[in-house]
Amino acid sequence: MKICVLGLDCAAPEILFHDQRLMNIRRLMRDGIYGRLESVIPPITVPAWMCMATSQDPGSLGVYGFRNRLDHSYAGLGVADSGSIDQPAIWDALARVGKKAIIVGVPPNYPPRRVNGISVGCFLTPDPRRSDFTRPAAIAHKLNKLVGGYPVDVKGFRTDKKDWLKSEIFEMSRKQWQAVRWLMSEHEWDYLQFVDMGLDRMHHGFWDCFDKSHPQYAAGNPHEDAIPEYYRRLDEQIGGVLALLPAGTAVLVASDHGAQRLEGGFAVNEWLAREGLLALRHYPSQVTPFAELDIDWRRTKAWSEGGYYARVFLNVAGREPQGTVPAADYESFRDELKARLEALTDQAGLPLGTQVFKPEQIYRQVRNVAPDLIVHFGGLRWRSIGGIGYARFHVQENDTGPDACNHAQFGAFILAAPGLPLSGEYTGARLLDMAPTLLDLAGYGIPREMQGRSLLAGEKKAG
Repeated sequence: MKICVLGLDCAAPEILFHDQRLMNIRRLMRDGIYGRLESVIPPITVPAWMCMATSQDPGSLGVYGFRNRLDHSYAGLGVADSGSIDQPAIWDALARVGKKAIIVGVPPNYPPRRVNGISVGCFLTPDPRRSDFTRPAAIAHKLNKLVGGYPVDVKGFRTDKKDWLKSEIFEMSRKQWQAVRWLMSEHEWDYLQFVDMGLDRMHHGFWDCFDKSHPQYAAGNPHEDAIPEYYRRLDEQIGGVLALLPAGTAVLVASDHGAQRLEGGFAVNEWLAREGLLALRHYPSQVTPFAELDIDWRRTKAWSEGGYYARVFLNVAGREPQGTVPAADYESFRDELKARLEALTDQAGLPLGTQVFKPEQIYRQVRNVAPDLIVHFGGLRWRSIGGIGYARFHVQENDTGPDACNHAQFGAFILAAPGLPLSGEYTGARLLDMAPTLLDLAGYGIPREMQGRSLLAGEKKAG
């Protein structure tokens, strides 16, 4: 049985499952099972797609987001790439029994990872015109010739130039899906996976134009239908792929996380400084990124990095170069800080609903240098702002440019295949369950290192 996985980065189940115009999605839902898909913590593109492919949590992979602390120095964070994840993926399990794979844009995939087949780089590729973004390398030339320059992302997608942004995302998606159809038609494969990043870029760029509950929504705005229009375009592209699949192929459509309105940003280091936990030699006269602050580490107990979620680090004696928190007090101080973060309020003094996680309590293993605390401000309705100079905690400015949405904990999945013993809506599925389910469905063994479970467990297979 061939396996085809079509990844829709950031796909929101409330749109995917309820827009009746998505005819190919409707057909897959009728033919199989579907439901909300619980992502990992944090629900971030890197490492979520590889958590799905390996069926291992972020702690076990040792990757906690796009940017990760490389050591216990104060040097800042390094950017994850394909070499950051060394655990075997589903395509590696299939390669052990001689099966071939085509993977396209599955983050992080730069440099393009080695597979038994074809590997095409993801949005982390610096410049596909100058970088080797495929394995084998010769495939890059063919893709560029096929589509007139293969795009890996829309550079500068955080912008107020909405007409330009929409045009660029739609064109990127058109070229990528054309490339996928060519790859699957002209090359041998048993497992194919493609991730469409355009949907994520549409959500971040246009969610405030679409979601009537968004604080920035304006009725009758010219881009109100941009997101539904993109879903319709994706549905057409999915139909084009389905038409090329041989009979008996298992099809999974899935997202790594969902989407929700972004209500604002919480200036976490601003708050830590006011609480006396982050010491500055002088307060900046303008908004200043964390990396450029003049920090007095000898008086600092905690600091954070911004992003969709907050990574909070403690300055521990004997661990950090100028640690101030005694190792014996580590756990009690971390508990205290966790409670203080969870008690944060919004501008009106109402509970923000912040979730704070200890890595060792949510991961099977904790590899590399994990944050001491993982913080979802307002259940990720608020972004973590790392800079200082706002002179307040709740801000509407985004430190990386315009952004209309944040990630949500639940994405979506639809699975259709011959002999699937389940049908209709399925509850309780997790991102880590997808790879074991696909292997089980196709009749392969499930590697012991996979942490998820097959959704077919306990079900009698038909046929």
